[in-house]
Amino acid sequence: MAIWNLGSINADYVYAVPHIPARGETLAATDRKVFLGGKGANMSVAAARAAAQVNHIGAVGHDGAWAKQRLLEYGVDTRHITTLDTETAHAIIAVDADSENMIILHPGANAKIPQAILQTALSEAQTGDWFITQNETNLQRTGTQLAKKMGLKVGYAAAPFDAERVKAVLEYIDFLILNEVEAAQLKEATGQDAKDLGVADVIVTLGADGADWYSRAGKQHFDAIKVDPVDTTGAGDTFTGYVLAGLDRGLPMEQSINQALKAGALMVTRNGTADVIPDLSEVQAFQR
Repeated sequence: MAIWNLGSINADYVYAVPHIPARGETLAATDRKVFLGGKGANMSVAAARAAAQVNHIGAVGHDGAWAKQRLLEYGVDTRHITTLDTETAHAIIAVDADSENMIILHPGANAKIPQAILQTALSEAQTGDWFITQNETNLQRTGTQLAKKMGLKVGYAAAPFDAERVKAVLEYIDFLILNEVEAAQLKEATGQDAKDLGVADVIVTLGADGADWYSRAGKQHFDAIKVDPVDTTGAGDTFTGYVLAGLDRGLPMEQSINQALKAGALMVTRNGTADVIPDLSEVQAFQR
């Protein structure tokens, strides 16, 4: 089958800093690198590197041709990435000595994806394909509603968190993934725990404590793989992409999650975002 990802595409400017800047503080960085990023692009690359057929739906500015080319080189179908008369989205990421990060996003083209591009892309989708989106673009509700109507399996990564956006798509999605902070925020907004949302499969990621999977059969916990992290940026997106790729390839959820935990563990030992996501052979060879 295939994965159709309505997703963000960013230029990630990553600064190494001695600590996360405080309010009003001017801080000199000790290093700077530029990577391909954005939650959508990260998920597309992760799923493609996990051996899924991935079609990315999105937008860049005229300054973003390099990002589109990079996605293509990583195995992502880029035919449905349009170029707009605006700037490509970018993120400023500060990573401190403890591998914690702070991120500032400029949405750029990600917030202006034309509905026609989405409709054209999904006209090629097949019943049973996966559709996935996040909160860094426009058209989430439109995309999930259309994909559900067409018989696609619909996934949603609830980040960056916005309670109203999540509530707007809950009736259309089959799979929801969010972290423990986002799960608490969603409970505050809806009054419902993850198990009560009416979504067939919900994964709550717990960072170094692993992940919880909620299904109609109940709750199942998965322990994290212990590593020495150097940069946590993109680890959650890598996990999500690997879970979806596993499901798309017909793996059971348990096996998909365990494989994704390995990929996420490898990811946090590397500096960068989409450009350093591990491929399936690395994940399968990883022993810890």
